[in-house]
Amino acid sequence: MLYQVELNGEDARAALQTYCKIFPYQNDIVEYALFLLSGIEKEKRKLDEYIEKASEHWKLSRITYVDRGILRTAIYEMLFSQDVPPKVAIDEALELAKKFGTEESKDFVNGILDRIFKDHYAEAAHKR
Repeated sequence: MLYQVELNGEDARAALQTYCKIFPYQNDIVEYALFLLSGIEKEKRKLDEYIEKASEHWKLSRITYVDRGILRTAIYEMLFSQDVPPKVAIDEALELAKKFGTEESKDFVNGILDRIFKDHYAEAAHKR
């Protein structure tokens, strides 16, 4: 759905509604998808700043739509979801990158998320 939003400029809620019309779903999955989509939409600028800071020598526009969506989702889960441990968000992102990305996606996504994880949690520990 993030790919659809990114590519077509479609509203996240509309993308979710389209998805639900086409594919069978469970209500709890739709609720979580809406949580992610609306959160990513709200925090997109901040998420993209994390990506740009962690991806040396890469502009956001050079990152594929798929990888960008995976990164935004994982970072959102890592930083804004109380229900998903950061390591789980990273593992899920790597599986998505393997399945839907290019040959290089898994390593690229892993590098970005690992750096964000280390930087964010090192910074949080330093503030204590």
